[in-house]
Amino acid sequence: MRVAGIGYREGAAPEALAAALREVLARAEAAGGPVAALATLPGKVAGLRALGQARGLPVLGVAVAGVPTPTRSPRIEALHGTGSVAEAAALAAAGPGARITVARMIAPGGMATCAIAEVRGEDA
Repeated sequence: MRVAGIGYREGAAPEALAAALREVLARAEAAGGPVAALATLPGKVAGLRALGQARGLPVLGVAVAGVPTPTRSPRIEALHGTGSVAEAAALAAAGPGARITVARMIAPGGMATCAIAEVRGEDA
């Protein structure tokens, strides 16, 4: 299962969210298939509902504190207890054994990030 994790700042335009998702989906689909869901912080699910509906994907709110991530932002770590909300949300939603397949990408303007995590084979 593949999950797109999205982190975004308050006030991020829907276009920024869509741009971040488009970029990682292009990379993910080239590497083997579509995503099954979008994931973000529980308090930010509402901001992704329209994007999820447009893509036919459920939006999941997941806890990210303590989830280790390949990329790290000191600001995000101080705020959320993880190095990347996008990567941590993707990993947490994909489940045990998940790994990042598309690292955090920052949308133009820096208001949103997106990453892909997946579980393969026996872990799925």
